[in-house]
Amino acid sequence: MPRTLSRKQFLRAAALLGATTLLPLPQAWADAYPARPVKLVVPFAPGGNTDVLARMVAQGLSESLGQPVIVENISGANGSIGASRVASAANDGYTLLFGTAGTQAINQSLYKNLSEKNLGDFEYVALVTTIPNVLVVNETRTPARTVKDLVARAAAQKTGMSYGSPGSGSTVHLSGELFKSATQLDMVHVPYKGSAPALTDLLGGQIDFIFENVTPALPFVQSGKLKALAVTSEQRLPALPDVPTMKESGYPTFVTGTWNGVLAPKGTPAAIVKRLEEATLKVAGHADFKSKVTALGGEVRLLDSKAFREFTRAEYQRWNAIVQTAKLERQ
Repeated sequence: MPRTLSRKQFLRAAALLGATTLLPLPQAWADAYPARPVKLVVPFAPGGNTDVLARMVAQGLSESLGQPVIVENISGANGSIGASRVASAANDGYTLLFGTAGTQAINQSLYKNLSEKNLGDFEYVALVTTIPNVLVVNETRTPARTVKDLVARAAAQKTGMSYGSPGSGSTVHLSGELFKSATQLDMVHVPYKGSAPALTDLLGGQIDFIFENVTPALPFVQSGKLKALAVTSEQRLPALPDVPTMKESGYPTFVTGTWNGVLAPKGTPAAIVKRLEEATLKVAGHADFKSKVTALGGEVRLLDSKAFREFTRAEYQRWNAIVQTAKLERQ
């Protein structure tokens, strides 16, 4: 004779059945994701190397995910405004950040309303590229052929040699501060609102040198309008094979530059982060993507979610030390 369940037993059985039914849901979410267009926030103005690379990644992700991935530029405060916007967005995988060394590892040491805790406001999807800097001069104003020449000239000047940057707190600015510290010479930082005006003044002979990101500086070097003295990468770049590294030029620990990776708001389901991680690494690992990044003077560097998080933590500590040495005032 069939057993009759009490109401209490029935409710307990129903709860267990419900829990069992819910277990696969995270994977189901991932399988259904994305069901609508995804937004990739670039925390800088259109046209820069971060924007160019983000659009390349977005195009690849659109094809891989089967939904449009739309780039939105939200600039200001060295990328902090755009990054903060993403950190406070819904953690459903539909708003992502194309983060940089500035947004994820430098700004925390420069802005009073940010802190090391800001690093935990995101899920780290994948690192895709690194963009080193290149030390460039206008030989008409600064007739130097090597880093050694530049240092000798700076030492001989009675007034401080000037170096430009696209803004305070950028890797370009901090590379200049690192050079100043390494040489123990008097140098003057001249900040601009972007790479274009900084390079324009360098071409016009208004400043002495810049540790510019390779991407915007490369056309001027290739055309002979600017002289590249050294690159700040670990090894020489395919785009500038005859230009030595800063390490080769006598500064063995001088490795700087920015980098780019995809991030999501904290709390984004792990299954969705995994889906994005796999898609992003696939896009950035494609031969066509690699060739385009190389042509821009960058390097493809693939790190999965866990390795990207660890990398960012190490980068924060490294850049924080540079900021502290330069005694930069928090804004």
